[in-house]
Amino acid sequence: MKLYDLALSGNCYKVRLFASFIQTPLEIVPVNFMEGEHKEAKLLQLNPWGEIPILKDGDVILRDAQAILVYLANKYGGEAWWPSEAHLQADVMQWLSVAANEIQHGPNKARLIKKFGFEGDHSQCLENSYQILALIDNHLSNNNWLAANRPTISDCAIYPYISIAHEGEVIIDNYKHIKSWMRRLEQLTGYISMPGNEKL
Repeated sequence: MKLYDLALSGNCYKVRLFASFIQTPLEIVPVNFMEGEHKEAKLLQLNPWGEIPILKDGDVILRDAQAILVYLANKYGGEAWWPSEAHLQADVMQWLSVAANEIQHGPNKARLIKKFGFEGDHSQCLENSYQILALIDNHLSNNNWLAANRPTISDCAIYPYISIAHEGEVIIDNYKHIKSWMRRLEQLTGYISMPGNEKL
């Protein structure tokens, strides 16, 4: 199983992190994002969107980190990470949508602007970040995990860009419930880090 990967990408990291949790080996294929390799014909054949990560598992080719998490959890992770009950699956999916929307347009975009020089309104990204962080922190004040009362792929989807939020000048020090949740996740067997997210 191959993962077309960028070490500094939080979206790629969430796939590596979850695969490590479920002890599923990945063949990592580094992609030179800064030189535009993800837009070259070879990778566009795999993902016409021109984005990474891309997962290739036999004849199955998947784009989008959240979709890849669902696939890996359903095929390899089992009930523990991808509940079979409809209401719990929906609970997990709510958080995957947060990862693809509020986190994408908050901490992720703030980091792209500050660390990689992308264009954008950093002040708006900060506003977006603190709005969603407050909501997550409030949710975690009464829950140890984001969904289903246990670690699921929702935690893997949300954690990466919060763990490196400081690289976009997003400060999480005041969100004590988020920090406690991050510590719990970092203590799980199989946890791996990415550049920039030293353990709390």
